Amino acid sequence: MRPTLVGAVALLCLLTVEAHAKPRPGATGAQPPHDTNAPVDSPPETPRTPIPSITDDDLEAAFPEVTVSPHQTAPTTFALLDRFEGHGGADGGLQWEALGWFGGDLNRLWFKSDGGADVTGVDDAKLQMAFGRAVSRWWDVTVGLRQDLGDTSRSWLAVGLQGLAPYWFEVEATAFAGSAGRIGVRLAADYELLLTNRLILQPVVELDLYRNRADDIGALPSELETGLRLRYEIRRELAPYVGIEWLRRLHTPALVPWHADHDRRFVGGLRLWY
Repeated sequence: MRPTLVGAVALLCLLTVEAHAKPRPGATGAQPPHDTNAPVDSPPETPRTPIPSITDDDLEAAFPEVTVSPHQTAPTTFALLDRFEGHGGADGGLQWEALGWFGGDLNRLWFKSDGGADVTGVDDAKLQMAFGRAVSRWWDVTVGLRQDLGDTSRSWLAVGLQGLAPYWFEVEATAFAGSAGRIGVRLAADYELLLTNRLILQPVVELDLYRNRADDIGALPSELETGLRLRYEIRRELAPYVGIEWLRRLHTPALVPWHADHDRRFVGGLRLWY
């Protein structure tokens, strides 16, 4: 009985598979056998909707005449308080360094100021106004006047070159000429190293060289100043910072008050721009 039952079940399964494999007459899902030799319909020679030809009006609308000035004509302004900081120690006090300009891409009126103050008041301040002319994409030539304020007042003629050197170094070189044969040179360079998108380390090097008269009371000393400042930009326009700077006096005139030949101090302050 068992072999007969097994054979009957196998025959029933075979008939069921054949019934599903053969399409029923008139069934919509029936597909004709695939003929590999059947010709393939070629695409029509012309599209059903012809593309219209381009007219002169179409070309004028696609490529209008645009008049662009190579230089900005509307005047703009910029102001930067690069340093506003305090430092401790025996000669603790405040320092500032600021700059700004008004004008366009080619011609600008520059303003610069730096100095220091202590508990007795402002002991050293410099104000400079200059006309700047762009001589290349990254460089400006400036000509103007500088006025020293404080214990002794002096006026200087200032001629300088400033701009962006390769590898994004900001560079400034200015020569000064004063009365009675006084001359001076200021060289400065700084770089901004982005540790993160908002945390920036700024090394600075500044060199001031002066030639003074032998009897020049309050003459300016020649100095080399280097520093490192680490700032965090809460906003791009507002950044507190901390840092350290080293000051070395290369030459101190005999008639000025005594100063140490070198000094190191920690600083902290704010950087603002508009």
